[in-house]
Amino acid sequence: MTDRPHLQPLLDDAVIVLDAPTQVWSDRAGRVGTASIHGVFHGDVRHIAGIDLAVRGTALESIGCSSPTPQRVRFTDLLRGLDDAAADPKLRLDRDRTVTAGRFTETLRFSSHLEDAVEVDVAVRVRPDFSPMQLVKAGVPGAEQWTWDGERCRAGEASFALSAPGAAVSVEGGELVVAWRAVVEPRAAVELSWVAALDDPTLVVTAPTRSADLRDVATGIDPRAARWLDRATADLDALRLALPDHPDDDFYAAGAPWFFTLFGRDSIWAARLALASDPTIAGSTLRVLARLQGTTVDPRTAEAPGKIAHELRSAELSLPGEGVLLPPLYYGTVDATPLWVCLLADARDAGMPAGELRDLLPALRAAVRWMIEHGDASGSGFIDYADETGHGLANQGWKDSGDSIQWRDGRLAEGPIALSEVQGYAYEAAVRGAALLDELGEPGGDELRSWAADLRQRFREAYWVTTPEGRYPAIALDAHGAPVDTLTSNIGHLIGTGLLDADEERACAELLDGESMSSGYGIRTMSTDAAGYWPLSYHGGSVWTHDTAIAVHGMLRAGLADHARGIAGQLLDLAEGFDYRVPELHSGEPRVPGGRPVPYPAACRPQAWSAAAAVVCAEALR
Repeated sequence: MTDRPHLQPLLDDAVIVLDAPTQVWSDRAGRVGTASIHGVFHGDVRHIAGIDLAVRGTALESIGCSSPTPQRVRFTDLLRGLDDAAADPKLRLDRDRTVTAGRFTETLRFSSHLEDAVEVDVAVRVRPDFSPMQLVKAGVPGAEQWTWDGERCRAGEASFALSAPGAAVSVEGGELVVAWRAVVEPRAAVELSWVAALDDPTLVVTAPTRSADLRDVATGIDPRAARWLDRATADLDALRLALPDHPDDDFYAAGAPWFFTLFGRDSIWAARLALASDPTIAGSTLRVLARLQGTTVDPRTAEAPGKIAHELRSAELSLPGEGVLLPPLYYGTVDATPLWVCLLADARDAGMPAGELRDLLPALRAAVRWMIEHGDASGSGFIDYADETGHGLANQGWKDSGDSIQWRDGRLAEGPIALSEVQGYAYEAAVRGAALLDELGEPGGDELRSWAADLRQRFREAYWVTTPEGRYPAIALDAHGAPVDTLTSNIGHLIGTGLLDADEERACAELLDGESMSSGYGIRTMSTDAAGYWPLSYHGGSVWTHDTAIAVHGMLRAGLADHARGIAGQLLDLAEGFDYRVPELHSGEPRVPGGRPVPYPAACRPQAWSAAAAVVCAEALR
């Protein structure tokens, strides 16, 4: 008999409270430790893996769970073992759990409608863990040895101080036990609380010092869209982070639980999609990424001059079982650099002051120079990628799983890979970057426009394919320059970039609206007619909210408002099906009357670019 393989935790039934870089996962009864994702996390370390609450003489019978904000959740239990014999329950426990950056607080409120006083013996068993996030994600046990000095629990440099007024704290069987004895007087209430103050000096991210300054974009929209927008902007606020050396420049962490850090592509797209609601985060995101912009050629980190970083971690990232080993600062992304330029142009259009634009001029010049001089690593004539180390990311577009670039017959494409949407980003970046240089009175605009025009012509000659589904741009060119012919959602990213003409944009929009691509709850990542299609494939048939929202974003810019409105309406129905907190992705199976969207059970939530989709959809539905 062999041991069962380690599995990535499922997330769809878990409850999360968060305030980046801190998050807590539990079940709907408030128990921490009944599933492998559960725990109190700070940065990339799970400080606490289990929290078990017991009241002597009674079971805790859960009757409610509500979360008024991303940072707070309340669990309600009945204590019928200590109650009287009447039918109506008269003794209850409300467990109020609150998270702020670096701090976990839980308040236990015992309320009584009884005629007599009740004594409650309460014990909270806290199981320290200190597992690295990467092991939790892989489902691999990784608890560290810890020590307790009466105030602080510590393992290596990570630690938490535990305080509980009025309680006795002891160590029993590898757990910290917090115990109270209290009396609940007749028709009265008593509160008990405990706090874990979390610390990790190795963290490379921190809570920002700046408060969000949001614009109201909910006026005149469907009440459901307003509800989604309210939930989404609250989640985005909870996902804001900064780097310690510039805590006033915030950005959106990619998402919970695995990505509480800076991701170039994710943070840029989240800022772009949310621009109408939060225009200032565009500028701060641009500045954060400009400070980390590449300056040299280093295959180990995938760095190149002018290149925008992919992700930042406090230590090397190893993904057990996947053969991936990434350095703390990793540049393995082919699309973040042109997207940085596009966000800069968006920010200027949204009112970024000319002085801030000029401050970013060196980064702009470096980014467009990367596109022209370094983006074509293989000599294909297009911006492409290939991992040179053997342990980096095999695919370096947003669909970064190993099997995401497939032929229509299911074969995997051979790299280097030149993704179609990246050429669209690069074309837009060159044209709009040239306009920014012109505005600043700087040279170079004509060179960029000439490069963009040449790219546009060569794209039309190289990428278009005709299959039984129609004529459309291939997902990519493979190592031999052959167009990989699967119909995918990538064509939605081309709309609005200017790379396609108006008829081509409309043709792509109609394909995305067709039966093989539209699930009824958004656009599938891959057509149902492709051999590799599977509705629960990460990038081969599932639906990603941000991916669909990017198509809506492009359709609005391309003047395809009817298509944009229809697809945004699908996402609104999706949001309602997930109680207005849309996950990272969901199953791509077709919508059925009276049904609900089917979760992808390991999807992150909240996810910044999924939340930001609410802003774009609000614009489309107005």
